[in-house]
Amino acid sequence: MSCFRLENVSYRYDKALVLNGVDLRLEPGEILGLFGHNGAGKTTSIKLILGLMTPCAGNLSVLDGEAGDPKISQYIGYLPENVMFYPQLTGREILAHFARLKGASQRQVPELLGQVGLEDAMDARVKTYSKGMRQRLGLAQALLGKPRLLMLDEPTVGLDPVATADLYRLLRGLRDEGTGIVLCSHVLPGVEPYIDRAAILTEGALKAAGDLPALRRQANMPITLTLEAENDETALQAVVEKTAGAGVMKRDNSGRLSVAVRPEEKMPLIQALMMSGEVRDLGIYQPTLEDLYVHFIGSGGLAHRGGAQ
Repeated sequence: MSCFRLENVSYRYDKALVLNGVDLRLEPGEILGLFGHNGAGKTTSIKLILGLMTPCAGNLSVLDGEAGDPKISQYIGYLPENVMFYPQLTGREILAHFARLKGASQRQVPELLGQVGLEDAMDARVKTYSKGMRQRLGLAQALLGKPRLLMLDEPTVGLDPVATADLYRLLRGLRDEGTGIVLCSHVLPGVEPYIDRAAILTEGALKAAGDLPALRRQANMPITLTLEAENDETALQAVVEKTAGAGVMKRDNSGRLSVAVRPEEKMPLIQALMMSGEVRDLGIYQPTLEDLYVHFIGSGGLAHRGGAQ
């Protein structure tokens, strides 16, 4: 059973085409990073999966059923970017209210509040909560009913580093139990270690999807080697120049020697450097998720300076 499948899905707002032939899937026990600039179609995709809107074209299935079906929706958890709660109610009362709406067990209420670190504040009014505490309450709401599909939009907003680390540990545990998770964030370096696959949207189209190694192969971006000479930098430069197609050494911002090479040149150059005895230390820097994002959105992202939304 797939958590969701979009097959050639398109959607229009009035006459504007905001999703154009998108193919996207999520399997159980997988964390998918969904990225895109403002207006890329990310929010529209989420609303379609939640059943709040219907595709204009294509096929969409959620948990092997129809998006928006109450029998399906009860197994979906959703945390929006900006959470809003009744300020006069306590955290316990808020979560109990959502549990009734979702048909979840009331026994989950104190358990989840403790799980997200609100055990000492569950009987305090929400108006006294900090932004981070409201975000934790929103996460507890999303976890009601032990969802099979969990969709989180900017879940680390307002969280300190310790709370952020706790969140990702929690998500990994849910993934290991079989929950499919969609994680939207524009803090790409922070989210990179925790996703299994990434999907990059721009101007309503899916530009790339896959795990990081697959995206790196698709992008074919240069790989940077940082080098420390054993004795003579000139001799090290000679080794680099002798390797077919290898670039010229430069100094990076930290003062270390570096050379950018195409992916197919990486291993021949490393082997030549190791055999030469001219290198004392070597570092390999692959394109990051942020590098790949910028590569794939190209000029489409330059017109939308709001970041990866």
